Amino acid sequence: MKQGLLVIDVQNDYFAKGKMELVQPEAALKKINQLEIYFSKHNLPIIYIQHINHKKSAAFFEANTAGAALHSDLKNDPSSIIIEKHFPNSFYRTNLETELHKLGVEQLVICGMMTHMCVDSTTRASTELQFHPLLISDATATKDLTINKKNIPAKDVQNAFLASLTTFATIQKTVDFVSKD
Repeated sequence: MKQGLLVIDVQNDYFAKGKMELVQPEAALKKINQLEIYFSKHNLPIIYIQHINHKKSAAFFEANTAGAALHSDLKNDPSSIIIEKHFPNSFYRTNLETELHKLGVEQLVICGMMTHMCVDSTTRASTELQFHPLLISDATATKDLTINKKNIPAKDVQNAFLASLTTFATIQKTVDFVSKD
């Protein structure tokens, strides 16, 4: 089954001094870099998703700002496939599904930012579209959330969303994925 790596929203606004800083995005980025190396080595496609908000003074990912740019530590280059999206689900109103079919991708290996939002909705959609997702748990990051005036730490948010996604995807750590050579 041909795999493709989907790198979701690894953009500057999610890192230190960004408009929507996540908890430990740097650790996730290091794991994403390991996945990029693996996919490049095996000549398998890597698709980068970039969320852009075209509203003036957007809370984050405002078009044409440094915060909306893909993080400079990613291994993408001018020939990389970058798909712009405007909603949490990377398939919604984009050409992602068409691009994956053109590339012959049968299984998506998913990583990126935010676990509780874009990673979650894209993983669920990829199951519905029969891309047999494999979610790399330590190559994702999220943030603290609040409900009923109670803070939910990012670690708990991460674990809860990963647990719920076991219904939709195979969950694996980077070391286990890259060591299958």
